Amino acid sequence: MRQEIIDELKQLLEQDSADIKEQVDHLKTRFYSANEEIEDEAAHAAEEEAFKELLAQYKAKRAESAAAQAKEQAENLSRKQAILDQMKEMVESGSADGVMANLQKMRDLQAEWKKIGQVAADKMQEVRKAYQQYQEQFYDLVKINIELRDLDFKKNLELKTLLCEAAERLQNNESIVEASRALQQLHDEWAEIGPVARELREDLWNRFKAASTVINKKHQAYFDELHAKEQENLEAKRAIIEQLKAINEPIVNGEPMTAKQWEELSGKVQELQNAWRAIGFAPKKFNQPIYDEYRAECNRFFATKKEFFIELRERRKEREQRHKEYLERQKAREERAKEREEQRKAFAAARGGDNLRRMHERLKQEIQTAENNILFFTAKSKTANKLVESMQKKINDLKKQLEEIQAKMDAED
Repeated sequence: MRQEIIDELKQLLEQDSADIKEQVDHLKTRFYSANEEIEDEAAHAAEEEAFKELLAQYKAKRAESAAAQAKEQAENLSRKQAILDQMKEMVESGSADGVMANLQKMRDLQAEWKKIGQVAADKMQEVRKAYQQYQEQFYDLVKINIELRDLDFKKNLELKTLLCEAAERLQNNESIVEASRALQQLHDEWAEIGPVARELREDLWNRFKAASTVINKKHQAYFDELHAKEQENLEAKRAIIEQLKAINEPIVNGEPMTAKQWEELSGKVQELQNAWRAIGFAPKKFNQPIYDEYRAECNRFFATKKEFFIELRERRKEREQRHKEYLERQKAREERAKEREEQRKAFAAARGGDNLRRMHERLKQEIQTAENNILFFTAKSKTANKLVESMQKKINDLKKQLEEIQAKMDAED
């Protein structure tokens, strides 16, 4: 999953850095919140380094783009300021004849103004205000040519009416974020259009402002709801962390655990991880800290589990080795017992009836001991099963010998 995110980031970096900020932020969040169990530390570190390198490239491109944009905006500001200086001079020229003589120049300046790109945000309002002011002042001076002024006013009225209608249609846009961006564009266009007739200005502006207010309220409500949901997500994530801590606490404190219990807890942790992935973003300032806390609890659980099963495997190996050594000792004891049995048979034959009785008692004791010992072999393995079979065979052999001696004793009597 992390490699897929790296590949997506590589593709994004081929685009204009100014257009991909939200997508990069989203990939960054996905990358650092990916819940993959680390199997190969080297590969995991390599993925981390590759992703950081791509982020560094993105930041470099952003910085380069920002520098270029700042330079362009500074040049745009300089050009617009030069236009404003000319417009101010035209407004301050005073005479009606001078204003009329500058009418075409004003139009040329307006056309040139529209071709110039954006300026820095902290200068935008000031520049727009001055431009609007000089336009209105200039056209207010053009009283001598009412027909021409009315023509411009009529054109501007048509354009601004279209902007009002566009702003009102935005109320039906299901995406409030898109609607808000579109509204900002409409405001930019509004500022670039010249004035309308004085008696229409206030009503027209109020219509445009009313449509804008609807969008702005929806936009604010949308983000209020989004922030509320993010806070709800934060609480849900904190609840999951508390559950993880409740699982980890007895484990870390050394509470005895079986392999089955570990598997059951692993299932619960997996369920919590699935629940975490289903939760959306928390407030931005909490996203990384809350994830780091969550990741630490998950890592603590799986690290402790890994240690348990490593130790379990070692104990099993040690148990198997002890069992093997026990079987070897048991085999040696059986061989020695077999030798003693053969010697005993020979001795019994030589000693006669008394010996038969003593041998009869010894065999009974050996049978009793063997039957008691066989109860201790509970290990379930092929080796243990073979040992049980061997012990049972020995018991059967001893019982057979006991019957033979009993028969001889009965015959003597």
